[in-house]
Amino acid sequence: MPKAVKIDKISIGGKGRLGLIAGPCVIENKDLTFKITGTLKKITTQLGIPFIFKASYDKGNRTSVSSYRGLGLKEGLAILREVKQKFQVPILSDVHSVAEVKLAAGILDVIQIPAFLCRQTDLLLAAGSTQKPVNIKKGQFLAPWDIEQVVKKIESTGNRNILLTERGVSFGYNQLVSDFRSLAIMRKTGYPVVFDASHSVQEPGGLGKASGGNSEFIPLLARCAVAAGCDAVFMEVHPFPPKALSDGPNMLRLDLVKGLLEELKAIDSIVRQKKV
Repeated sequence: MPKAVKIDKISIGGKGRLGLIAGPCVIENKDLTFKITGTLKKITTQLGIPFIFKASYDKGNRTSVSSYRGLGLKEGLAILREVKQKFQVPILSDVHSVAEVKLAAGILDVIQIPAFLCRQTDLLLAAGSTQKPVNIKKGQFLAPWDIEQVVKKIESTGNRNILLTERGVSFGYNQLVSDFRSLAIMRKTGYPVVFDASHSVQEPGGLGKASGGNSEFIPLLARCAVAAGCDAVFMEVHPFPPKALSDGPNMLRLDLVKGLLEELKAIDSIVRQKKV
């Protein structure tokens, strides 16, 4: 059984309950960010699900140079600080360069390494050296056993607060596929495993100047991942995904979150009776 990773007042992994990492793909404005956080906090409190809020202050890997990237490091982190203070929830966001790690670590409770950057040694070492929990998104170009070498880079800094996230693997042109065997393989590292139900349905570059996606499959894949024994589910959510400024095609509509979490909680309760 993977160790439990302590994140603020909650834990992911170990014998703990299924956790949720969720929020909009990118910060669009403060009011929308507050609305999404407040809704997710209310739902997860009612259901007793550990919750980490996720939103990007900058998306450094958009398909097109003209794509919306976010509010930027300083303004984005300022909003995330307000979210943390107002809603009393742990905050996760992704970093794209060594230069931004120190400033981001002053606000974030979890530092996320994007899938495209999961083999960037200097970035991993910088994130690990903060001694903050680090969520590594497994690159869509990696086999599940390849994540062990990525983990060792973080461990070399003395940091053992690590989460590993599966987000699908490249299957063909603009297509990803989820192999649920990878969850069991990645758990052999001894760290909690998260399943990213949003990016697993993404079609990278599928719309030419932007990524497409099949959000209707988010509930299906999330249910499969929880049945396979993941420790947390990662989902990007938005009140009206077609109007989202980033990743709309692979985000779950906000009003569908509660019903899905109720299903996932029920599945998890059965799975945990069988876990050894």
